[in-house]
Amino acid sequence: MTILVTGGAGYIGSHVVRQLGEQGESVVVLDNLSTGFRSAVLHGKLVIGDTGDRELVGRVLREHGIETVMHFAAHTIVPESVSDPLKYYGNNTCSTRSLLQSCQDAGVKQFVFSSTAAVYGIPEGGVAAETTTTSPINPYGTSKLMSEWMLRDLAAASALRYVVLRYFNVAGCDPEGRIGQSTLKATLLTKVACEAAVGKRPHVSIFGTDYPTPDGTGVRDYIHVEDLASAHVKALGYLRQNGGSTTLNCGYGHGYSVREMLSTVESVSGRQLTKIEEPRRAGDPPSLIAKADRVRSVLGWKPAFDNLDIIARSQLAWEQRLQKEPGLLQN
Repeated sequence: MTILVTGGAGYIGSHVVRQLGEQGESVVVLDNLSTGFRSAVLHGKLVIGDTGDRELVGRVLREHGIETVMHFAAHTIVPESVSDPLKYYGNNTCSTRSLLQSCQDAGVKQFVFSSTAAVYGIPEGGVAAETTTTSPINPYGTSKLMSEWMLRDLAAASALRYVVLRYFNVAGCDPEGRIGQSTLKATLLTKVACEAAVGKRPHVSIFGTDYPTPDGTGVRDYIHVEDLASAHVKALGYLRQNGGSTTLNCGYGHGYSVREMLSTVESVSGRQLTKIEEPRRAGDPPSLIAKADRVRSVLGWKPAFDNLDIIARSQLAWEQRLQKEPGLLQN
């Protein structure tokens, strides 16, 4: 039962592919390598191409007898989605629609979708449960929510079953340092801070210091990528056991501020970071924390890396490896 992983050469997808491979699963990765890396695909077969290419996707689904699709391929930078919304609706929404059509045509039965807490917008009290009203405040969140709706409606009209996983703030890297967050010009805070700690960036910008939070900076629920990847493996098992379609938050249920994260990176690296305070960015909520009980009860998921020091250390170790091995990222 081969699994198709779209975007499997990217940050989160590559960690999921690695865990699937370690469990002996047969995997095909589809990635256009626009932000992913060939060297990050440690298991399975890599097919280079776009999820919106109906002919290619249909052929891959048929040739490999794909029963389950895990869909990661997407643009993910919130500020960019605000300045270039059609890029996000084109890639995240339209390409997902095309992928779902291909899945329907090929009789794919199971679908795991990489969604985001950005679908909630600014929830009351800064905490979001799966039942919280969805009200995205940026095109990135809207593009993902539209994809969720398409998936919901297709499942209602067919035999497809799905798990939607709404990620909160993903951080950290493979604890054994084999793969990591390698996106060029990344905006994820933990990576940016660790790049500054190894001298790759001159400073770290803090976007917004006047939020209604304890220290004035944004508060986020940081989840280690290894724990997030294991939730996908659990979702696969759930669907194989005929679990019904469901939507689940992926977070730890508590948050840290931007200043707390930066302080942790300074602590684990032993370096003082140069921090520049800047105005708020468009599309950023003040606080966003998961109510994450359901993912534990429904999937039997148990996080193993719920520790800010561990998250920062794994990210720092990856940045240090990239610095020592500049040829590591290959396409």
